[in-house]
Amino acid sequence: MSSIDQSGAFILGNRSVKRLGYGAMQLAGPGVFGPPRDHDAALAVLREAVASGVNHIDTSDFYGPHITNRLIREALAPYPQDLFIVTKIGARRGGDGAWLPAFSPEELTRAVHDNLRNLGLDVLDVVNLRIMFDAHGPAEGSIEAPLTVLADLQRQGLVRHIGLSNVTPAQVAEGRKIADIVCVQNQYNVAHRTDDPLIGDLAREGIAYVPFFPLGGFSPLQSSALSDVADRLDATPMQVALAWLLRRSPNILLIPGTSSVAHLRENLAAAELDLPDVALAELDDVAAMDTAA
Repeated sequence: MSSIDQSGAFILGNRSVKRLGYGAMQLAGPGVFGPPRDHDAALAVLREAVASGVNHIDTSDFYGPHITNRLIREALAPYPQDLFIVTKIGARRGGDGAWLPAFSPEELTRAVHDNLRNLGLDVLDVVNLRIMFDAHGPAEGSIEAPLTVLADLQRQGLVRHIGLSNVTPAQVAEGRKIADIVCVQNQYNVAHRTDDPLIGDLAREGIAYVPFFPLGGFSPLQSSALSDVADRLDATPMQVALAWLLRRSPNILLIPGTSSVAHLRENLAAAELDLPDVALAELDDVAAMDTAA
């Protein structure tokens, strides 16, 4: 049995995926722009992930742009039968690497076809609509227009399932009236827990929640508290952060990213990390620590 089998599984769309997956974002160049520094190393990471039992890979054609999807195709095609590739649309990259909204029907349609072509697929397993009202976090506003375009592409048979990214609970509720939403992808970690109520709501509906930035935005005090727990458990802070997320709710699917095989193995080993009750209590208190400290 693969060690990541210990992370458990959850239904994403119509398929069971292991709760510990892989995010391909960091395979592109610096700033998620341009080619990787080491092309062969990027391919090795993808192949190691699948060899280790990962069957859920998160990507987007605006990573690079086009870079990570082409790497995934080169490394893994023809794809293993159980591999579930999740991509996203709704953004594009400026010539300087800026992250820009891409919500028009033409841009969304082109993005789906770009993902299909660069991944070498006839249909995309899951497409997340990334909402870009504010690139730095969720911001209120109707998502009906772009989501209706994506739902139409689904009806055309180009997309099997639809998810949402960088969204508020109100936008999730709006989106569920337009299409069957199978996952929500937002920033969430042991220090930033705005989505606590949303995660519970989604779990009751059987909808996956996919947090990104498991170590993002920590204050020095919060980082110190996490490191103290990691030191006592002879683990890395990332392993502890991932293990906490696995314990947080059964509908959480993880997509930690790295461009290093060694770091990939460390991240996947989080599935085997047992967090004692005292450590869980300490970690649960991290969010309440003074973020200005």
